[in-house]
Amino acid sequence: MKLADQSLGMENQTTVTEFILLGLSSDPQLQMLLFFVFLVIYLIILAGNMVIMFVIRADSHLHTPMYFFLFHLSFVDLCYSSAVVPKMLVNLLARHKTISVNACFTQTFFIFLSASCEAFMLSAMAYDRYAAICDPLHYAGTMNKSVCRQLVGGSWTMGLMYSLVNTVPVLNLNFCGPNEIGHFSCELPPLLTLSCTETLVNKITLLSSIAVLAVINILLVLVSYIQIISTILRIRSAEGRHKAFSTCSSHLIVVGLLYTTALFQYMKPSSISSVILDQVASIQYSIFTPMLNPIIYCLKNKEVKIALGRILKKTKKSKSQLM
Repeated sequence: MKLADQSLGMENQTTVTEFILLGLSSDPQLQMLLFFVFLVIYLIILAGNMVIMFVIRADSHLHTPMYFFLFHLSFVDLCYSSAVVPKMLVNLLARHKTISVNACFTQTFFIFLSASCEAFMLSAMAYDRYAAICDPLHYAGTMNKSVCRQLVGGSWTMGLMYSLVNTVPVLNLNFCGPNEIGHFSCELPPLLTLSCTETLVNKITLLSSIAVLAVINILLVLVSYIQIISTILRIRSAEGRHKAFSTCSSHLIVVGLLYTTALFQYMKPSSISSVILDQVASIQYSIFTPMLNPIIYCLKNKEVKIALGRILKKTKKSKSQLM
């Protein structure tokens, strides 16, 4: 453990300058297997989200509010996974699985920023589906470019505020004892347990901010979908109901994946807390969800598949012309 000695009055105290991330396993063979598994998953995350972003940007048929939000959701997923996975992969191969205190705080900041921004982005997407299904005649005016940009900008702004509220107070904490984090990333709950100073205010701030974030976003999604379902049920034809619901199904699956695991991780009683359970939940919402999002949207969305087909045809034609 690397320690830097500091004199405080008459007492000598030691300040931790780096943490040890214990990761998923201490078995070298299992670590190597996990490295390749998560490397493949990370490459899928990068490829899948970049393809979604490229297709949306390249195909003019997808220049609509729904795909504008999907573009930014893919970007957030890239940020989210990149805040966690690269360091995780390095530590799976490294003998000394350390991370500096400043790097740890930075990782915590970006985890909070990406997670909260994704929550607000999904709420914006729910509102977009509400406007499209419940008030289609005014949809173009309601979800114009200015409104869409404001919703995306608001998501990032709220995410930044949420992240600062939880990470700035951590900078005032002292870490002078154990420096082993029983996790593969610097999430705030295990980090707070290592502090030598009182963390009650930090814990109250964390739980309060999570509760506010969850209530606001879940209510926005619920209200939107109550109105959407009510409107869909009034559609007479089965084909019309299916078509209307199909535009929402991908979003509902993504919302379910994110909220069930994230809320379980941060709001579960301490009596059922365990390191393995915490790590499984974290892997789900910080790694698997960014991987599954583009797959879900590609498989469930005909327009994305058609647009991808058009781009591939254009690429083949241009190659044949060059030959």
